[in-house]
Order: sequence, then C-alpha cells, then structure tokens
Amino acid sequence: MLVWAVASQKGGVGKTTTVASLSGWLEKEGLKTLVIDTDPHASLTAYMGFEDDQLDRNLYDIYSDRELTRDKVLECCKSTRFKGLDIIGSTMALATVDRQLSGRAGVGRILKKALELIEGEYDVALIDCPPVLGALMVNALVASSLVLVPTQTEFLALKGLEGMVRTFAIMGKAANGSQIDYIIVPTMYDKRTHASNTSLDFLKIHYRDHLWSGVIPVDTLFRESSYRNIPVPLMDKKSRGGEAYRALLDYSIGHELRTNPSLVTPAVAAVLTDDSAGAQKDNHEKEITDDMSSMLSNGEES
Repeated sequence: MLVWAVASQKGGVGKTTTVASLSGWLEKEGLKTLVIDTDPHASLTAYMGFEDDQLDRNLYDIYSDRELTRDKVLECCKSTRFKGLDIIGSTMALATVDRQLSGRAGVGRILKKALELIEGEYDVALIDCPPVLGALMVNALVASSLVLVPTQTEFLALKGLEGMVRTFAIMGKAANGSQIDYIIVPTMYDKRTHASNTSLDFLKIHYRDHLWSGVIPVDTLFRESSYRNIPVPLMDKKSRGGEAYRALLDYSIGHELRTNPSLVTPAVAAVLTDDSAGAQKDNHEKEITDDMSSMLSNGEES
C-alpha cells in the first residue's frame, strides 16, 4: 500500500484540494483508496460529505487507544458515497492530541503502526495534514513513503515551503529518523500574473531537485467541487485542474515505481496506461537524442 502525505506549514495552499482530487482519480481507476483527515478543522471530512459528529469512530480513536488492533482501525475507516473511497475522519478533539500524547513513547509512529495493521486493505492512503508542526504532522510524515508539498505560487507560500523543507531535514537527523522523500507541487498558478511567474521561477532555481515539472492552475471548478462535496475528477475530468492532478498522479506513481516498487500494487501500476508510458518513453528518447546531438556536435554555431 502506498501512503502519501500532503503537507505544508502554510494554510490555504491546496492541501485538501490535492487529497480530494487525487482520491477522485484513484476512485475513477477503481482503486481501493483511503483518505485520512489529520487536521482538527476537518476540512477533508466535510469535503467528503461528513460532519465530524456523524462519525462514531474517527482518527482521534486511533490516537487514544493504546491497544490498537486491525479490527479497531477498520472500524474507523468509513465508506464515502464514492465506490472504493473510504475515510478516517477528523474531529476537533484532535486539537488535544499533542497534550495527551506528551511523554508517551513512540508517539510519532502511532499512525504508521495503525496503517500497517490494515496493509492489504487499500491500494493507496492519502493523508491531509494540518499546517502546524506537531504530533499529527509528524505521524503523517513518518507513515508516508512520499510527501507532496503543495506550494501556492506567491511569496508567502514560498516562506512556508522553507519551513517545511527545514522540518524534513530535522526529521532526517533525529534519532530513528529517516530521510523524507518529497515532491513540491506548485498550486494556484496563474500564468497571467507576475507573482505566479516569479514564484515559479524561484522554485525552479532553488528547489529543482524536488520540483514537479507541472503546475496546478487556478480553476474555479475547485471551489465548486468543495461546495458540492465532489472531487473535481468526478465532476469534470477534462477540466484544467482535473487534468493537472491526473498528471501529478501519474508522475507520483512513476516516482514510487522507481523508489519504492514493493509498495506499488499491480492495480496501482496499471494506472500508468500504455499512452502515458509511451509518452514517458518518447520524452526519455528525446533527452537521449539531445544529449547525443550535443556530444557529436562539431562545435560550430548553427
């Protein structure tokens, strides 16, 4: 099972939209998908059509139960109205988790252990993180093989990105820590504005090793999607935003196939269609051709 966290230390950059949109594409592909809302504000829970008081068990129960079992975790996984798409919902009580877990050994690995108990039940789990560095975010990062970092293409969001990358470095140096594999996802991009273009150029210069080559454009359908509680791909897969998230999904799966192939189920690998695989092959061949042309050049100006 792939586990991806969607995290940023700045609010309003598109974390919940990213989780919802990717889950919509996974649902369309017939994959068994779990979304996990770790933000006490419960935006993702509402996006999926639930009020937090509708759920008899939620993420808070996972953190408060010291003797988790597979059945207890599955009781927290609630079906949404979309086939194959389940949720572990949030509640305001999660705001007390940091205080309640204080002094408890291994508090950063609770979610990872819970997801390991239900390994095989889902193809992909997507975690929507709060914008605050604390036990909830740390649990999400530790549980994940890949972290997607939505970054609005404007100056203040770039400052938030700096903090997020610094957090990754600190976690990598911590005892029993591990290196965080992450992809930066430029969001709310508007090619007509100087701010968006300047910010994107900054990302390309300073974060190119972790930067996704695409962008998530401004799209009014995202707002309509959250209002109607329907992920964008399930409303209009051909929308600009929907197509952008499909490209991000394919890219992320391809990345996992290279770095964590054992976590990718055959059903997930099949998402990369022959067409997309062919396109990736064509791009790769073009890169090789360009390199070869450079090596064989006689050095004369054309």
